[in-house]
Amino acid sequence: MKTGILLLNLGGPDTLGAVRPFLTRLFTDREIIHLPGGAIGQAFIGRMIAWKRTREVQENYAKIGGGSPIVRWTTLQGRGIVERLRERGHDVEFAIAMRYWNPSTEEALAELERAGVGRLLALTLYPHYSMATTGSSAGELSRVMKRRGVKLPLDRIDVWYDHPGYLDALALRAKEALARFAPDSPPTILVSAHGLPKHFIEAGDPYCEHIRITMEGVLARLPKVPHALGYQSRVGPVEWIGPSTDEVIRSLARDGIKDVLVLPISFVSDHIETLYEIDILYADQARALGITNFRRVESLNDFPPFLDALAGLVEPKLT
Repeated sequence: MKTGILLLNLGGPDTLGAVRPFLTRLFTDREIIHLPGGAIGQAFIGRMIAWKRTREVQENYAKIGGGSPIVRWTTLQGRGIVERLRERGHDVEFAIAMRYWNPSTEEALAELERAGVGRLLALTLYPHYSMATTGSSAGELSRVMKRRGVKLPLDRIDVWYDHPGYLDALALRAKEALARFAPDSPPTILVSAHGLPKHFIEAGDPYCEHIRITMEGVLARLPKVPHALGYQSRVGPVEWIGPSTDEVIRSLARDGIKDVLVLPISFVSDHIETLYEIDILYADQARALGITNFRRVESLNDFPPFLDALAGLVEPKLT
């Protein structure tokens, strides 16, 4: 039986003109951020936030080429997974289901139905579970399947923050970056995870615990160096978990640290958070504060050991 693999991710605007509708979808969704005033307040305030942020966000995307590369990287990841599984005799197809932009969950399901799949496997590309990410994407998938009348059997892979292959791939990327520092001047590793509104954690969301376990698993595979943890990408009038990545950068600078290596662990491919926020915004901040050697670990993207890990995650579900 042919299996259709749905790759679940957040998505990103592919053009500057797509920025405002993308932000509107994001900020009006109560599953990812709770704004005051219930559903009506969410719709109004969310649209206002999207409108106010559009120009700034467009400028940021312009600095990284005019749009998000997330679909391109996710396509390469899907191809890598499918190629590995087909080599092992599995009949598989894949489609991309972006939560807040295109290709949408609806488009992904239609594509797999046309391919004649007999069952579905939803693979989240968020390694660390949160209701705001994997939970929201899974909910959207359920709604779209019901609306389309899709009766295919569905299985899901919702978490893999502690998968050995994933940790190995992150550690290999980190070792590549560490090799660019002088042996007598090892950096402080700044582990940077995507932020999350605090109310999710207060409601029992396991995200921070998953981040901690991933961080410890990667650091255990590396030479012993100083490290710190920060959370990036705060937006909107809600309280977020901390400390923020920019706060940690300021703290490291106050301590006289000159060499910093940023290890992004929430992101499985390059997009605005790595290419602009870390590579431009935080790098400029660090240099202004006196951190003279500020680098980032290369994203996993289509790194073969990472694709091996993803294929290894999927294969047990195909038997």
